[in-house]
Amino acid sequence: MKPDGLTLPDAPWRHWPGLDRLTAALGTGNARVVGGAVRDTLLGIPVSDLDIATPLDPQEVMRRLERAGIKVIPTGIVHGTITAVSSGTVVEVTTLRRDVTTDGRRATVAFTDDWKEDAARRDFTINALYADPDTGEVFDYFGGRADLAARHVRFIGDPLRRIAEDHLRILRFFRFLARFGDSPDAASLDACTARANDLMALSRERIADELLKLMVAKDAVRVIALMLERGIFRPVLPEIASVERFARVEALESEAGIEADPIRRLAALLPADASIAESVGGRLKLSNAQRKRLIAATDADLFGAPRAAAYRLGRDEAIDRLFLFDAEDAVAAARDLIDWEIPRLPLAGGALIQRGLTKGPDVARALRAVESQWIEEGFPDAARVEQIADAVTDQALRSTSSE
Repeated sequence: MKPDGLTLPDAPWRHWPGLDRLTAALGTGNARVVGGAVRDTLLGIPVSDLDIATPLDPQEVMRRLERAGIKVIPTGIVHGTITAVSSGTVVEVTTLRRDVTTDGRRATVAFTDDWKEDAARRDFTINALYADPDTGEVFDYFGGRADLAARHVRFIGDPLRRIAEDHLRILRFFRFLARFGDSPDAASLDACTARANDLMALSRERIADELLKLMVAKDAVRVIALMLERGIFRPVLPEIASVERFARVEALESEAGIEADPIRRLAALLPADASIAESVGGRLKLSNAQRKRLIAATDADLFGAPRAAAYRLGRDEAIDRLFLFDAEDAVAAARDLIDWEIPRLPLAGGALIQRGLTKGPDVARALRAVESQWIEEGFPDAARVEQIADAVTDQALRSTSSE
């Protein structure tokens, strides 16, 4: 297929060091940038990752690059992918592929030299755009340019077939709709609705990865509301029943100038129930830190003040509680926490031993008492901490002597 006349605008990635050496090593016509880099360049979005497609088989790719002195790492060579490092620029190079068999979770592929066949196995038209990295000429096999201009997210070919090949594409459809789309393709939306139960066959790690990306997409509120209307969450996360709290949290993050946070937003979709948060965190196989935070976000306690909560729980955890429970002056408090350097108690147990306490439980109790008073007073300076330590130590020694 000849290029259709469109040329990519100039972009920083087109001048990355070593990229021209890499494409020259592969040979004229044997390298095209594909997918997100082309899509995002057409939209004026910065590109951080570069994928190159080639009709050359993986072994030939490795031979040509190594001959040109380019470092090659066979990261996924069985599937046709190698990682090339050229003058510090890291690029994934993948041989054109076609699907042989699929089961909704993974595919068996064969290599091909047909660009359109490679494009046909991709998910959405806007992700099946190719461009010559040297000339910038764009190759569009399935109307991706028009869909991108119309902010239209559409499966390539038959949506039901695309979903049958990889069930995760249901969640990807909604994530891309939240990031790039103004209106969903009707056939694609209906197919996702009809096959929502297929999500149950996926690993929970894959579901979690897509879900957390969806949480922070720019149009997540509208799209999550659509997913609820269509019953998309029901097979894997039936606990999600409303988007209203999510919308409030999104608005508060925006007003405070705080970056969207996926765990906070996931918590906003769930009931404020620790057992539910624990169940969802386990089901999605979130990290231990993410699970702990999700559970902590079910409690509104700020320990008397936002700074106290930040000290005891962590900055993000305190902001979670401010936003999730509509705390008074939540935006101002969150802004304060962002700028506040969380202090450390300027006192150690040794200072209490020097005051006469016996090493062990007595010191630990006294230190906790000093810390609690310090927090309650709003984290005063070291001189005030010394006064608090004197008073706590005196009280502890009197209690010991009266026993």
